[in-house]
Amino acid sequence: MKRLIYVMVLALVVPWFSTSCEKENYALENEVKLEFSVDTVAFDTLFTTIGSTTRQVKVYNRSNRDVVISSVTLAEGRQSPFRLNVDGDTLIVARNVEIMAGDSIFIFIQANLHYDTIHLLPFIVEDAIVFGNGQRLPVSAWGRNAVYHRGASGEGIYLIECSGWDHSRPHVILDTAVVYTDSLLALVAGDEVYFADRAALLVYDGGTLTANGSNGQPVLFTSLRSDGWYSFLPGQWAALWFNPGSHGTLDHVLIEKGTFGIIAADTAERNAPMLTISNAEVRYMSYTGMLAQGARVEVDNMLVYQCGTASLLLRGGDYLFSHATFGGYWSYGSRQNGTVVLNNWCFDANGDAVPLALTRAEFSDCIIWGTYSAGEVLEQELEGTTYSSNFIHSIVKGGQWDEDPMFVDVDNNDYHLREGSPAVGIGYQFDN
Repeated sequence: MKRLIYVMVLALVVPWFSTSCEKENYALENEVKLEFSVDTVAFDTLFTTIGSTTRQVKVYNRSNRDVVISSVTLAEGRQSPFRLNVDGDTLIVARNVEIMAGDSIFIFIQANLHYDTIHLLPFIVEDAIVFGNGQRLPVSAWGRNAVYHRGASGEGIYLIECSGWDHSRPHVILDTAVVYTDSLLALVAGDEVYFADRAALLVYDGGTLTANGSNGQPVLFTSLRSDGWYSFLPGQWAALWFNPGSHGTLDHVLIEKGTFGIIAADTAERNAPMLTISNAEVRYMSYTGMLAQGARVEVDNMLVYQCGTASLLLRGGDYLFSHATFGGYWSYGSRQNGTVVLNNWCFDANGDAVPLALTRAEFSDCIIWGTYSAGEVLEQELEGTTYSSNFIHSIVKGGQWDEDPMFVDVDNNDYHLREGSPAVGIGYQFDN
C-alpha cells in the first residue's frame, strides 16, 4: 500500500516539477523585444468596399527564453478597417500568444476600406498592431472611392449609363457592361476603368466606344486587383469586346492583365474601319493581346507583349498595322506558336473551320520578335479562300528581314531600342 501511495505521489509531483522548470524559462513579456519581418504592413491602393488580399508578417522571438504575449490587437479595435489572424486566432484581441525561444509566429492581415463621400483623390488609412509588451507595428493602406457598375438583381449583364459619366473617379465594372445600340461611351485622358474577375465591356451593335487619352495620361483598362502578386498577373478579367455593327476609337490607351485585350468581330463589309487604334499598349494577357475576326481594323503605333498564346490573332478580315511592335515573350510558361497568327478561316458553332477571307493583313514598319525558334509569324492559309499578307520594311523573326531589333531589356519589359539597333525608326514609337 505504501508503495502504491509513493507511486501516485510521484506521478503528481513529477509533472508539477517539470512544469515549474519550464515556467522558469519564460521571460516576462516586457523583457523580450520582438522582431518583425517588415517595418510596416503596407497595402497597395484598394477600392472602398472591395476586400484586399492577405498580407502576412512574421513575428520573431530571438531571445533564448520563451515568452507569452498577453495580447495582440489593433489600436483602433473594432473600428479598424483591418482584421487580424494571429497564429490562427481571429478574435479582435488574441490573448496569451506563446512564442518559444528562437521561434516565430505568423500574423495575417486583411483590409476592407469603407466607402465615403469625401475623398475623390486617393487617401491613406493607418492603424497599428499593438502587442502586450508595448511594441507597435504600423499598418497602412491607400484607398480610393470609385463608381461601381453591377448588373441588376444579380443578372450579371447591364446597360452602362454613358451620359453623365463621372470623370472625377475611377469606374469599377463588376459584371458584364454593355454600350448598347445608339449609345456613345466617351472616355477622356486620365479615365480609369477597372474590371473584376471575368468582367467585360461589350460594345454592342450600333454602340460606340471612344477612349482618347494623352501622353502621360492614357485611358486605363485594368484589373480590379493590383496588390501583391496581382500586380502583373494575366487573366484577371475578360476583354474589351467590339461586337458586329459596333464602332471604336482607342488613342493613348493602356490595356492590361486580362484574358483578351481587344476582341473585334464583324460580319459586314465597311467603307471605314470598325475600330481604329493608335498609341496603344496591351500587356499581360493570358490568351492574346488582340483577336479580330472578319473585322476591318487600322492600327498606328501599338505595343503588345506578355501574351500567353499570341500577341495578335487575325481570322479573316481587313487589317492595316503601322509602327507596331509585337513582343513574343511570356513569363508564365512556353508558347507553342508564333506571336502573330494569321488565317483565312474561323470556327462555326460546332467548332468546325469555315472559310473567312483575309483580304488584307499589311504590316508596315513593324517589329515582330520573340523567343519562338520556328519564327514569330504563323500563317495558316485555307485553299480556295482569299489570303493576303504583306510585310513592308518590317523586322520579323523567321521572315525576310530576320535581324535582332536589340530591345533594351525584355526581361523587364523595356522595348526601347538600344544604340545601334537596325530597327531605329520602325516599331512602336515611344512618347518622349
